[in-house]
Amino acid sequence: MKPLLGGGALRGVLPPISQRPASQTPPPGIDAIYQACKKVYPEQANPLQVTAVVKYWLGGPDPLDYVSMYYNQGTKDVPQHWHYVTFGFSDLHGDGRVHPISTPNMPSGFGFELTMRLKREEGETGPPTWPAELLQSLARYVFQSENSLFSGDHVSWHAPLDNSESRITHMLMTDDSQLPMISTPLGTVSFIQVVGVCSEELRAAQQWNGPGVIDILKSVPVAGGPWLVTDMRRGETVFEIKPELLEDVDNGIKTSGSNLSGVSARCVWLEMEEDDPESPPKLSEEVSKQIKVALLQGLEKSKQQIAEDQRPASSSEGDDNTSSVVPHELLCTRTLAGIHLKFNLEAASLFPLSCRGRILHGRHFTFKSVHGDTAITLVATGVAGSFVSEEKPFAAKGPWLQVLVPDHFASRLLEDLDELTNPDNIVLPKTYHWPDRRIQISVLEDNHFLDPVTYNEISTS
Repeated sequence: MKPLLGGGALRGVLPPISQRPASQTPPPGIDAIYQACKKVYPEQANPLQVTAVVKYWLGGPDPLDYVSMYYNQGTKDVPQHWHYVTFGFSDLHGDGRVHPISTPNMPSGFGFELTMRLKREEGETGPPTWPAELLQSLARYVFQSENSLFSGDHVSWHAPLDNSESRITHMLMTDDSQLPMISTPLGTVSFIQVVGVCSEELRAAQQWNGPGVIDILKSVPVAGGPWLVTDMRRGETVFEIKPELLEDVDNGIKTSGSNLSGVSARCVWLEMEEDDPESPPKLSEEVSKQIKVALLQGLEKSKQQIAEDQRPASSSEGDDNTSSVVPHELLCTRTLAGIHLKFNLEAASLFPLSCRGRILHGRHFTFKSVHGDTAITLVATGVAGSFVSEEKPFAAKGPWLQVLVPDHFASRLLEDLDELTNPDNIVLPKTYHWPDRRIQISVLEDNHFLDPVTYNEISTS
């Protein structure tokens, strides 16, 4: 996902809550977050806050009402840094102006706020404001896509987070070390910390899992340390600092595989028939909405069931009690004679990962189109709830395609697609054929795909 900085609204410094007139009682969601931060920073009752002058609920472009910025003096093992905390992913007001009204035992809004820790540079007297812009960009993605962020997730950003020449170009998500989940009158709120990482560290999280790489970063002070402070001037990856850590990642992949269950990507699938031209499926708007909801629910359930990742997982929920209201087009499974899968280079580079870290561990992996309802799910033999079989390895429900990938073919794909693990060396377009399996994969330039939008990864934690 590339940065969308700028937003377009004027920004300023909001008077801290404690300095506002007594008649202006803080809304319950704002006050709950403020009180949680006050426990960590009792001497900073008046933190600087970046705010959008035109609020989102008044037509402004920035979903976050505020971003508070605190000074953290660190510890012996943690450097001095700036601590950023968002206000707006959760329900701040409780009156339905942004989020549906919830009860105290339910998630408030999206159920989380984001934080970030940025190393304080020598001579800095105030916090840089670019992290607030970065957090607003993530908020725009979440609000527009309705995809939540969870501890253990990763976000491919493909640009220095501060628009400099830094190697810190991607993000991992983890629980904030000082801000535990809180219960508010409007629901529960978790604090998810954004951690800046290098491309090699992101790749390790993709191939293995986010929490494992987070633990590695915590063990190396200059790469984050115990509180995972992002240092935009860090010039070495954690694996260049301590090469032996690569062995930990390899061992983790061999024993537990990857917990990356799917990605939003630039992709499309086409049916291959001897007499008919290739054509993508067309569906009504109602069915498209049903598919989007079903796919998002499936990924959400994957995140909430870590234990399920240790055995074959379900690509679709067989006990879903909403099936009675699903349109007939979704209930009808269509088998295909052959398929042609098309990906951009970034998505294609994850194909070997899906085989090595998911299929060969008896799991599934989904590519969800970023500009439509198309989805491609690779399924290992024996995954419960799938609608493919050895006799019918390709099947579709509307634009959702499932592809059975037996272990022997997964191993073959790993060998044939090995060059995709080094995408910088690939010359596009590139096509791979397996005539005996009736599968063709094409890797194309981004501009082949219509209406390109931001790219974000979805991982189970």
